Amino acid sequence: MTWPSLFNDPAFIIAAVVAVVLVGLAKGGFSGLGALATPVMALTISPVLAAAILLPILISQDIVSVWAFRKDWDKAIVAWMLPGALVGIGLAYLLAASLSVSAVMGVLGAITFLFGAYRLWMERGGRIVAASNSLGWVGTLFGVATGFTSQIAHAGGPPFQMWVTPKKLPHVRFAGTSSVFFAIVNLAKVPAFIALGEFDRQVLTTALILMPLAIGSTLAGVWLVKRLDAARFYTIIYWLMIGLGLRLVWAAFSA
Repeated sequence: MTWPSLFNDPAFIIAAVVAVVLVGLAKGGFSGLGALATPVMALTISPVLAAAILLPILISQDIVSVWAFRKDWDKAIVAWMLPGALVGIGLAYLLAASLSVSAVMGVLGAITFLFGAYRLWMERGGRIVAASNSLGWVGTLFGVATGFTSQIAHAGGPPFQMWVTPKKLPHVRFAGTSSVFFAIVNLAKVPAFIALGEFDRQVLTTALILMPLAIGSTLAGVWLVKRLDAARFYTIIYWLMIGLGLRLVWAAFSA
């Protein structure tokens, strides 16, 4: 196996390690963190190349997270969101040549920030907020947004969270539902990446080298999630959404 030239750049190595750990923790249950991975890696390489390297890594992490949470996930949520996600993936593929990735990420970041701040405000002081019971077709619409942003930059976590976190699932079930849903979404993205010619030897070799770190960070995320209480878990998720939203907006304006 030829060592990829990308690993001759220390800045890339640092960015890749940070990005892989972020998606590992996301796959372990801290949903949303993974949306930071492509922007972080794109500090040293193009966003398109970053997304291509990350997809095989995401799929390897999906195997670990789905196995870890295989007994605890919400089939109804996946069933409602998945058709929309497949539509969103198709739309992103068709519009790939004309999309402004920075504009899409900026809008996503603003919405994510506002949603996370709103949920924290609603639950301030430990007040219990009733779980959302929005209709299933609403989840399908959020699925479209999830698939669209996931295809562009593996940033489908925030739209997923916007529909699922208000349902107040037990936190392990939330993590399991996210794991199963995104495992299917990531596999569905593979044909589009192949059609766009984004998988070459350097991309696949780089991903392979990073996979041990990817699997280890996913296991660490699973370990942490299973030891947190539900209230603390959701508070962490909302704060992550606020930070993620600000980071995406900043990246959009500095692009």
